[in-house]
Amino acid sequence: MKNINYGQTKRLCFRKINFDDFDEIAKMLNQKSVKEFWGKDFKNKDVKQWIENCISSYTNIGEGFYIAQHKKTLETVGQISLSQDTINGKIYHEIGYILNTKYTGQGYATEAAKQMVKIAFEIMGLNEVIFEIQPDNTKSIKVAQRLGAKEDGSFLKNINGKKIKHIIFKLNNKCR
Repeated sequence: MKNINYGQTKRLCFRKINFDDFDEIAKMLNQKSVKEFWGKDFKNKDVKQWIENCISSYTNIGEGFYIAQHKKTLETVGQISLSQDTINGKIYHEIGYILNTKYTGQGYATEAAKQMVKIAFEIMGLNEVIFEIQPDNTKSIKVAQRLGAKEDGSFLKNINGKKIKHIIFKLNNKCR
């Protein structure tokens, strides 16, 4: 699926990431909460690689991380993704999110993730989406659960050379 319009919600609009977003993405990826779960400091070369991976993902599979902007102020609220991941040989479509600390606890992650669910089910016609979440990331677990996702196993994900347990939360398309 290429060239999907990720649209907008009541408070947010979504657009592709580009190199003009470097400073915002660097700030976001180096927040304490992000470093805690990713287990690293993101250097300039890592941020550049992140952006290159996003752009490549748009070209190759038509999905990836997107900037979520506040519609009124155009401030960057965070990043939201609908992207493919392979777990134990099976391809899944995962929803992920990283918010600027200023916007946490205000429903933005749920609002953005709900939009990605809508895209996945109504436009892409997917049967399911997943959320891959570390067990200690209770805020992200609550977002997945608010959307109706149910725990469906776990796996060890390689993050920066370390095998980290992730819980899979699965949301099925009830209309299919």
